[in-house]
Amino acid sequence: MSSPSLTPLLEVSDLKIHFPIHSGLLRRQTGVFKAVDGVSFTVEAGKTVGLVGESGSGKTTIGRTLVKLIKATSGEALWKGKNILPMSEKSFRPLRRQIQYIFQDPFGSLNPRMTVGRIIGEALEIHFRELSSSERETRVASLLQRVGLKPEMMRRYPHEFSGGQRQRIGIARALAVEPELLICDEPVSALDVSVQAQIVNLLQDLQEELGLALLFIAHDLAVVEHISDSVLVLHHGNIVESGPAREVLENPKNAYTRDLLAAVPRLD
Repeated sequence: MSSPSLTPLLEVSDLKIHFPIHSGLLRRQTGVFKAVDGVSFTVEAGKTVGLVGESGSGKTTIGRTLVKLIKATSGEALWKGKNILPMSEKSFRPLRRQIQYIFQDPFGSLNPRMTVGRIIGEALEIHFRELSSSERETRVASLLQRVGLKPEMMRRYPHEFSGGQRQRIGIARALAVEPELLICDEPVSALDVSVQAQIVNLLQDLQEELGLALLFIAHDLAVVEHISDSVLVLHHGNIVESGPAREVLENPKNAYTRDLLAAVPRLD
């Protein structure tokens, strides 16, 4: 693996994401909901940052803002030194290859009318137009094998798979465009504990093999402990604790972090 760059892959500074509150018959704005209110962090090449908090803490809002599904109110998100937040969709489009998003609900993110081969192959068609149809099919087969599925499964449809298998398909689709950062938004929260461990181990293996950086969003500190180099604990849109994963999880200084740790069983 090549030596890491001196500049972080992703550098988020004072990120604020506020939403207007409307009320009354005329739906006038009567306030502001501060979903994220001044968050800063970095993601280094080849490293995993765990972003942890309860539902409503703002963690998914951060992830979606970084791929421009939600508009930021202010702050910066520097991708290799370039601020992506004010970019137009046209300007940002080439970077979508480098920053891929893995959703919490794999079934909801997979087109039920398309075969798995078509779902993964679609990304290759868009970003690797020079590939022939047979070359794309070979690439899809290789991607399925890489995530622990059989190449012949490319002929099937999403409803024919289990939840864990569908999440593997989502990961294969993200890997198809050769990203540098995976934003994993609660990727195992809907899965059985035994399957959770398999998916987390798969992500770790892929990270080691491909040198990927991960922003791993979760509400379960036990899962985050298993995969993360560093941890950010988010509460009501603010980071209340951060640091190396072992330090934060073995010696939490914030009461909210201690509550999160006490609320969940350990992942074997």
